[in-house]
Amino acid sequence: MALSKPVFFPHLKTLSKPHHHPSPLYLSLRLLSFATPEEAAAERRRRKRRLRIEPPLNSLRHTQPQQRPINPTPNPNAPKLPEHVSVLTGNRLNLHNRILKLIRENDLDEAALLTRHSIYSNCRPTVFTCNSVMAALLRQSRYADLLSLHRFITQAGVVPNVVTHNLLINAYCDCRKTDTALEHYKQLINDAPFNPSPTTYRILVKGLVDNNKIDRALQLKDEMLTKGFAPDPIVYNYLMLGLVKKPDADGVLALYDELKEKLGPVSDGVVYGSLMKGYFLKGMEKEAMECYAEAVREDSRVRMSAVAYNSVLDALSKNGKFDEAMRLFDQMMEEHSPPRRLTVNLGSFNVMADGFCAQGRFKDAIEVFRKMGEKRCSPDTLSFNNLIQQLCSNGMVAEAEDLYREMSEKGVNPDEFTYVLMMDACFADNRADEAAGYFGKMVESGLRPNAVAYNKVIDGLVKVGKIDQAIVFFDQMVEKLKVEVTSYEEMLKVLSEAGVCDCCIEERGKRGGIG
Repeated sequence: MALSKPVFFPHLKTLSKPHHHPSPLYLSLRLLSFATPEEAAAERRRRKRRLRIEPPLNSLRHTQPQQRPINPTPNPNAPKLPEHVSVLTGNRLNLHNRILKLIRENDLDEAALLTRHSIYSNCRPTVFTCNSVMAALLRQSRYADLLSLHRFITQAGVVPNVVTHNLLINAYCDCRKTDTALEHYKQLINDAPFNPSPTTYRILVKGLVDNNKIDRALQLKDEMLTKGFAPDPIVYNYLMLGLVKKPDADGVLALYDELKEKLGPVSDGVVYGSLMKGYFLKGMEKEAMECYAEAVREDSRVRMSAVAYNSVLDALSKNGKFDEAMRLFDQMMEEHSPPRRLTVNLGSFNVMADGFCAQGRFKDAIEVFRKMGEKRCSPDTLSFNNLIQQLCSNGMVAEAEDLYREMSEKGVNPDEFTYVLMMDACFADNRADEAAGYFGKMVESGLRPNAVAYNKVIDGLVKVGKIDQAIVFFDQMVEKLKVEVTSYEEMLKVLSEAGVCDCCIEERGKRGGIG
């Protein structure tokens, strides 16, 4: 279609004008970077050479698959770290609380069984739950059950923490297996991904001292200091008590001087009782009483806990200062205001009961023992056994039996030693039937009498002419115990002297696997 003149001529003028393409912005900026075009060309050639040598990463993505970064292979022999307390949440926390409830109800068998069953379930118990059960077993001296549970959780892959190691070492020390405890300590030092705690050294030093290995305990104290631990007054207190038993008064004072040199003024009162005993050993009664006054005066800088007070009480009562001990005990009873201030505990009443018994004041010992409830203290089996033994040794069998009955009222379970004490007391009081009854109660309670208990009941029955009953217990011993040859020969001699047929006894022994 033809264009009209008014339209054609303006369009022609537009086409006749020179047309300039605008230069891209990046070219203008690039040219500003070089003084001359030659420099720009040289730079372009240099970049091409570099790209040929080092191609960009995006140019390789189309030819090579993307690779993940290669992580180093973990060492399967590297020690695993124990769980952090933060894992104790959700269902695992519910399980933990459920097991703690069983422990509070003293149902340790069910607590241990639930722990075992949960190991391979969807809700695996934490190491903190396992430690709680083992600690409860340790408190009741159930060492075989503790070691069995420890082996089980170790085989199941539960990584122990320092508390687990401490519980195991404590169990070995209580069983007088200090060499095994030291081997486990060395294993902890060499293999565990963490260091021992001060509690580890306290347990080991106390165990060594209790087993009369004071020299090794002193070496362990030096190892503790070498590893950078601060001097621990509790460790020094155990060592000082060990030297008191030796007795080595100079060693006691030297240890206190060493502690004072390393710490400056000793403000922890736990060592003052041991220091007093060291002074008493050297005949330095004045210095001992000055030490006592410094520890208990009102403006004293010394921090006195219940354990520290008990140590001072023991030092006074065993060194002719029982009147001072009674006054201090009354002061402790008045100042005791839990939870703000704790000045008495179970050990305080045990020390005073022992002190009264040493004075021959057994009625007062029983009275102070029964005052525990006033200060919310609960006696344990060891406390009852200690007082029952002293009463039985002094012919107070009726009072001992009253205490035995109180054990069940207070929820304290007698152990094998309790029943053996009651058996001995009854035999000494010509009450053989009651003695045999206590042995029967021991079996009914689920305890396992050892050869010593069997020998006592058999020997006691034979002496009073109850041969038939003695043979019944002998049959039980042969059936339930793996009797050593020496024990069998001793019982054979006793029964033979009582007129029992030797061939009958030998036949019974063969049925039990002896001879």
